[in-house]
Amino acid sequence: MSDYINVIGAGLAGCEAAWQIAKRGIKVKLYEMKPQMYSPAHHLETYAELVCSNSLRSDQLENAVGLLKEEMRLLDSIIMKCADATRVPAGGALAVDRSKFSQMVTDLIHENENIEIINEEVKELPTDGITVVASGPLTSEDLSRSLMRLIGEEYLHFFDAAAPIVSFDTINMDKAYKAARYNRGTADYINCPMNREEYDRFWNELVNAELAPVKDFEKEVVFEGCMPVETMAKRGVDTLRFGPLKPVGLVDPNTRSEAYAVVQLRQDNEEGTLYNIVGFQTRLKWPEQKRVFGLIPGLENAEFVRYGVMHRNTFINSPKVLEPSYRMRKHPNLYFAGQITGVEGYVESASSGLLAGINAAMSALGKKDILFPRSTAIGALSNYVSDQNVRDFQPMNINFGLMEGLTVRIRDKRKKNSEISARALQIIKDIQNSI
Repeated sequence: MSDYINVIGAGLAGCEAAWQIAKRGIKVKLYEMKPQMYSPAHHLETYAELVCSNSLRSDQLENAVGLLKEEMRLLDSIIMKCADATRVPAGGALAVDRSKFSQMVTDLIHENENIEIINEEVKELPTDGITVVASGPLTSEDLSRSLMRLIGEEYLHFFDAAAPIVSFDTINMDKAYKAARYNRGTADYINCPMNREEYDRFWNELVNAELAPVKDFEKEVVFEGCMPVETMAKRGVDTLRFGPLKPVGLVDPNTRSEAYAVVQLRQDNEEGTLYNIVGFQTRLKWPEQKRVFGLIPGLENAEFVRYGVMHRNTFINSPKVLEPSYRMRKHPNLYFAGQITGVEGYVESASSGLLAGINAAMSALGKKDILFPRSTAIGALSNYVSDQNVRDFQPMNINFGLMEGLTVRIRDKRKKNSEISARALQIIKDIQNSI
């Protein structure tokens, strides 16, 4: 049995991996370079910092990410424990107060006597013992070079963007209104309606606004799930109206009809003093964000407490190097977890940390890896990133398309998804007994 396991990175995946290892009685050395050093996208000293959004997406079992969260709850996920405890209103989604969430994760990690925190940058991979690499999509240059030497495969990359956050008391609620789409659930979102003239002006200014430079990279590769709003807008004048500015199901109480387009804002903290602009990840220069987004009705005088930012996300060619346990094929003492593996999204990253942590612990205890089947959401992700038949590997959110289908055909989509979820949760309960 190994005396301890190294975990590199205290993001969502790293904290989840450390938690799963420590709860099995194994010592963990958790390396985190903050607060001595920060990536371009991180600002808090605390762990598991949420950068892009405060939403962990749908909490419904008819949705694949809702199933993934429930599987993780059954397996005592620290990320789900803290998310549930710090949730803020978001309709059928699970959104959290990002500061309180991060602080709670940090506190639980510090309180665990099996976890030792080492605040320093890891520049070279440890050569001895078992290591979980959860350094994230913004892995430092030195560690990236070390990984490249070890892996011997091309690194892939794409650009990711974060949405701006505004102060609630500076939103003009005479123009904006709270409502749920189709009046389903509680009215948790602030809606800023636009008529055609307002939308056309906004779209024109957006597509012609000045962008902040992205240093050191010649080619911009954008992941579809986190695309900058200006990139989406340039695909066509109506693209936004069929995407994040979709007005369908939202009735403006002032006009008693649907607007031409609607910008939505989602609560970002428990007190409800901060709201993020949904779908507005951006790389506009900060003065341009103030000018262009100020054209949105209700945001004319909005105070931006955080502007949107653009940063590089890096991930390895996982199908070439990883097993379904997140173990490296050529170096069995090395596991990877988080967005660096090519899973996309907060919950997906944490789930990879959960599985990598469990298997690193199994290895330390001299036991076999625990392999989750494709009939579970956790297993569907791990099998996707390790599928050697995948040629053009791209980051992926969890979806029912990755999961094993039912043997019986069910036409109703919600019923079919519910059946898939029920089957998956029973499998997870059975797996619990072996770990």
